[in-house]
Amino acid sequence: MKKYDQYKNSGVEWLGEIPEHWEIKSFKNILIERNEKNQPIKSKEILSLSIDKGVTLYAEKTTNLDRFKDDFTQYKLAYKGDLVFNSMNMIVGAVGVSNYFGCVSPVYYTYHGGLNNSHTSKFYEYLFRCKTVQGVLYSLGKGLIAIDRGEGKYNTLRLKVSRDDLRSMKLPFPNLSEQATIANFLDDKTAKIDQAVTLKQNQIELLKERRQILIHKAVTRGLNPNAKLKESGVKWIGEIPEHWEIKRFRNTFKLGKGLTITKENLTDEGILCVNYGEIHSKFGFEVNPEIHKLKCVHPDYLINNSSSLINEGDFVFADTSEDLQGSGNFTYLNSKEQVFAGYHTVIARPSDNIISRFIAYEFDSLVFRSQIQAKVKGVKVYSITQSILKGLSVLVPPKSEQLEIVNHLDNSTKKIDIAISLKKQEIEKLKEYKMSLIDEVVTGKVKVS
Repeated sequence: MKKYDQYKNSGVEWLGEIPEHWEIKSFKNILIERNEKNQPIKSKEILSLSIDKGVTLYAEKTTNLDRFKDDFTQYKLAYKGDLVFNSMNMIVGAVGVSNYFGCVSPVYYTYHGGLNNSHTSKFYEYLFRCKTVQGVLYSLGKGLIAIDRGEGKYNTLRLKVSRDDLRSMKLPFPNLSEQATIANFLDDKTAKIDQAVTLKQNQIELLKERRQILIHKAVTRGLNPNAKLKESGVKWIGEIPEHWEIKRFRNTFKLGKGLTITKENLTDEGILCVNYGEIHSKFGFEVNPEIHKLKCVHPDYLINNSSSLINEGDFVFADTSEDLQGSGNFTYLNSKEQVFAGYHTVIARPSDNIISRFIAYEFDSLVFRSQIQAKVKGVKVYSITQSILKGLSVLVPPKSEQLEIVNHLDNSTKKIDIAISLKKQEIEKLKEYKMSLIDEVVTGKVKVS
């Protein structure tokens, strides 16, 4: 991509040089605030902002509308084509052009580019989604910086940018024709990048399905295609090899519970500890302190809480999940290190005739997960109790066959896992390219035509 013929100093530190014919204007002199109240009620559609999806209808979210007042007359209206900001989340890209007519809660700011500026909103949506501008917004934000919600999720979004600070920002202002050219160019390019990302995400899903099929077949039928089969008596499982056993979880594992602690009890030094959030987001299947970084607890917990220590081959289940699909998420300790099971966990210690890695593959299969998902109950949080685990059925082949299946699946799934990892890296590169492209175009570092 080529550059503009001539540049000048913008006088704005974060922006640097801009094309010579571009102007610098205050936000308040570019975009007009929408202050029209929803009274008498003109719209019952409540608008929301998603970082990934832009402006959406609140009804599309999983959360219901009960928390909103019945009277929306004090909400401000937003029209199709308006540029909507979430004052609390704009620092990470919660900015979007609305495709709807509706009303917005007081946490939102709504602006438009005037009657003849149809492309202005779109140009400034791209500008406010670029990393350079987000860095400026971050410096203007006031409030909480980061709250660890567990499961690898963080509220890093609660920095409110005030209306006055937003309106005072100095911004680049290409002429209206160039705004349209830039907006159309980025619409086209980002759509193609998004399509490429979606394609790779679909490929990842297909690889995951293939992995699940391999695991399901191995842990329910074994590796011998000529083995005689029998009915398992469990509808989730169907037929199994005639010489395999089917046992109750309660007869195959001894159950325990993790430490009764909170995140505040975790430290950087001491006795290693694995917690439910890490099971959901980081480890899964297996945890090895030589590979995975774990938080710790004070050694004093060894005095009265030794029952919460896990040994090599022990399993740790997360006892709650935010969705049904996460019910049954677990990890097993693939190390001789001394490790505690942390808060919100259930410990399962296998009997001697179990190879933990085999049973980990079984726990990772849909045939096992379906048993759990049929028993757990919840709306926003799904809980797994020791009682639920005790009633589950577990397939147990002879130990020698367990080892053969483990070796087979280690080899087969490794290839798939490598392929998935490569696809994820490709997705990240595409996303980085998209952000870089937007940044360079809307700040005038490169010219589009």
